[in-house]
Amino acid sequence: MGIIAWIIIGLLAGAIAKALMPGKDPGGVIITMLIGIAGGLLGGWLGKVIFGVDSLDGFFDLSTWIAAIVGSFILLAVYRLVTGNRRSHRHA
Repeated sequence: MGIIAWIIIGLLAGAIAKALMPGKDPGGVIITMLIGIAGGLLGGWLGKVIFGVDSLDGFFDLSTWIAAIVGSFILLAVYRLVTGNRRSHRHA
């Protein structure tokens, strides 16, 4: 699968992860899209390292989408933890 396909999957996975984790994000839409792209790559890597699954088989493969969504979900949660703590200290 090419880099363009991973960008598209990452964008969609980021939107799905955002829908699964509703709430106010410290960043805007651009940050969420970038997190989605990075999360898609992270999910593919984790799937390969931990489970031995090759999620790079194809664009329409279910394991590719699940890995991308899980990776995006993880990165979005970490981003919220990091930026949420930073914002609360500024206002204190």
